[in-house]
Amino acid sequence: MTQSERRSPADDERTPLSRRAVAGAAVALADAEGLDAVTIRRLAKDLGVTPMALYWHFRNKDELLDGIVELLYDEIDLPGVEASAPWPRQLSTLLESIVTVLRAHPATAPLLATRNVTSESSLRTIETALDILGRGGFSPAEATQIVRHALSTVTNLVSGVPGATGRLADPRHARTFLESLPGKTYPRLVEAAGPLTECEDKEAYFAFGLELLLSGIEATASKRTVH
Repeated sequence: MTQSERRSPADDERTPLSRRAVAGAAVALADAEGLDAVTIRRLAKDLGVTPMALYWHFRNKDELLDGIVELLYDEIDLPGVEASAPWPRQLSTLLESIVTVLRAHPATAPLLATRNVTSESSLRTIETALDILGRGGFSPAEATQIVRHALSTVTNLVSGVPGATGRLADPRHARTFLESLPGKTYPRLVEAAGPLTECEDKEAYFAFGLELLLSGIEATASKRTVH
């Protein structure tokens, strides 16, 4: 029997793993089990390959996390930012797209604000944001600070949804705890026990969060115009 005769159909159909495919598998794993579950060994097991096959694309977990961030940037809808729209509307569209991407992958959201990558999509996204803010009257240094704060804000907006992060264990227990506090000492905490531990309308939650962020940026731009 020749070597070709010993090959199985599965061998013929198997295609080499790409960097994007590995990063995509990492995102899927994070979506299902959380970011801590993402390791080279675990991914190799899920993909049915040896860890060495993945090291060809990512030498360690640190590089793998960068690959995840690159994939997130790839999903941001830059063409959706209308070139003819006023700069506040452009910025709103860009941030809304970023939030949409992060909402689809909340476990990976914190990575966007904490890791610097140089993929084409990330460079184009930051270039777009800086250009929008530049036309809003901000200097390069100011625009950079705004971009940093904006990324931090939207990632925390997604990862900090009340009742969805697990930080307070069971939201029902957290609400019971707040409602049991002495009313005379913590009247505002008691009356806000529900909103603090639950998020009944997520669309309103995200819309309000973005509105606060954008209003602050526009107000800052207005002050610069006045002075």
